[in-house]
Amino acid sequence: MARRDVPLRELLDVATEAALVGGRRTLAWFGERLEPERKADGSPVTAADRDAERVMRQIVERAFPDHAILGEEHGERAGAAPYRWLLDPIDGTKTFVQGVPLYGTLVGVEREGEPVVGVVSMPALGEVVAAAQGLGCTWNGRTCRVSGVDRLDEALVVVTDPREAAARPGGWAALSDEAGLVRTWADCYGYVLVATGRAEVAVDARMNAWDCAAVLPIVEEAGGRFTDWTGRRTIHGGDAVATNAALDGAARRLLAG
Repeated sequence: MARRDVPLRELLDVATEAALVGGRRTLAWFGERLEPERKADGSPVTAADRDAERVMRQIVERAFPDHAILGEEHGERAGAAPYRWLLDPIDGTKTFVQGVPLYGTLVGVEREGEPVVGVVSMPALGEVVAAAQGLGCTWNGRTCRVSGVDRLDEALVVVTDPREAAARPGGWAALSDEAGLVRTWADCYGYVLVATGRAEVAVDARMNAWDCAAVLPIVEEAGGRFTDWTGRRTIHGGDAVATNAALDGAARRLLAG
């Protein structure tokens, strides 16, 4: 049987459903006293992460049984089609466990290795940002764009963990010194802020593919740029920087040290 080329709008609809349903499942656990376990890499995982990813996978498998799926908690399922879904049920598990609402449920889709669809649901905030390549980016259903700020001394720069960023070779200290304002509203929320024009630069010293897959198309379709610290457009760089495009060169020059 010939492989079906799936329209991006159809992929986006299913990705949105998976992010919303998974996000709603996390709310059933939010605010509870959860005891996180430690995975092999030292990062935390809870019953809420696993529960939400299960329902997300069910939605994708029902819609596209031949598509590959890579989830942070339940691993990879191979597929025959040229599509791979990357799922992160709770991006910001540490934040989630603390009862802070700045966590997200992420769904990204690759077509032949190219990230083409991304959805970030912020369940506790009631925000959803979604994009597909060539179809633009929306924030709660309305078109959104990055800001037009073109001076670092007028920019808001956000970072997930400033200690990790400072420990990395490169110029995080220089970038933060040049910024007009620095805050640690981060994990996926930092990239949502860039895509919706509320921040200009988001930085992470450590990222996995499932952290990035939804964010790259969102930032790009909103008019920004998403790369690793060396400037490669990739979700596999191990770190990330997103900008409103106007500040891309200046931010990455400083990060390069």
